[in-house]
Amino acid sequence: MNFIIRNESEFDIETISVITKAAFENLTISNHTEQFIIDALRNANALTISLVAEIEKKVVGHIAFSPVTISNGSLDWYGLGPISVLPELQKQGIGKSLMREGLSLLRSLGAKGCVLVGDPGYYERFGFKSLPDLLVDNVPPQYVLALPFEESEAHGTVVFNEAFNANG
Repeated sequence: MNFIIRNESEFDIETISVITKAAFENLTISNHTEQFIIDALRNANALTISLVAEIEKKVVGHIAFSPVTISNGSLDWYGLGPISVLPELQKQGIGKSLMREGLSLLRSLGAKGCVLVGDPGYYERFGFKSLPDLLVDNVPPQYVLALPFEESEAHGTVVFNEAFNANG
């Protein structure tokens, strides 16, 4: 399957919302607000990286990265999410490519690390792991996963952008 990864454009915004909604529609662990989160991040100028996957000029996947704060004062950490691929095209390497390109871009920006809330079974393949001293309020610690870059260490409570509370 041939696809390209590129930065989102203003013409992609509606399609990103549709893809994100479809990707999370049948996930019981989802609050089904992911498409609203992306719009709120964009409106808050907090989308540091927003990439799309495109097949034959059709957007089929998306990944977002935004700054986070950590209670110990660690700087230059980013949150990953949401990441989405059209359900019929999942498990074909699109999400993996979005992830790798996004993490590479984060590193090139001088990021110290990336944190997310998600399934360890999926994200550990990219080097994410649960760090015992890195927490997100009201989230079981095994689902708070981090990927420090270089020798960067962070500990404390991670706070994602206020946009993550968006619900419509």
